[in-house]
Amino acid sequence: MVEKQLNDAPQAIRHTARMRLRIPAAADIHFLTELFLRPEVVAHRPVPRPDTPEESAARLARDIAHWKDHGFGRWAVEANGALIGFGGVTVSKEFGGLNLSYHLQPESWGKGYAIELVLDTLAFAFGDLNAFRVIGLVRPVNAASTRILEKCGFQFECEVMLHGAPTNLYAIGNLPP
Repeated sequence: MVEKQLNDAPQAIRHTARMRLRIPAAADIHFLTELFLRPEVVAHRPVPRPDTPEESAARLARDIAHWKDHGFGRWAVEANGALIGFGGVTVSKEFGGLNLSYHLQPESWGKGYAIELVLDTLAFAFGDLNAFRVIGLVRPVNAASTRILEKCGFQFECEVMLHGAPTNLYAIGNLPP
């Protein structure tokens, strides 16, 4: 069974100093739906509107499918035994390298969880996955995420249009020759 194989994989569960990172599960749907209903979580998207329950279900299904297809993906992020968000790397179809993304509940903001998650994700991407490059896509008005990427070593590369909105592409590592 693929799910059993994934759960036995070394990257299926990771621990940072304060967090447990695990493969998302169908049981996470209520938390994910509530997370993406929050205006402050979706404020910096090209279309800043909450997800419908169907969109949240599709998001979770994509995350689980990415794990099954690639053996890695966005983790469910827990702190103090409770789910606080999702984050990790996925294959970038539009840009070279792996795409870093994270969404944490607002109650977890400003506590260093995002930096801790990004640094561990980079260690995983460049160590376990032998990635050559990781990118982060951030709207110019999202100063907090920009600071997180810069603190973690990302460099501004260029502005791209993503879903009809200007988006800054930050990267760490290099494109292959």
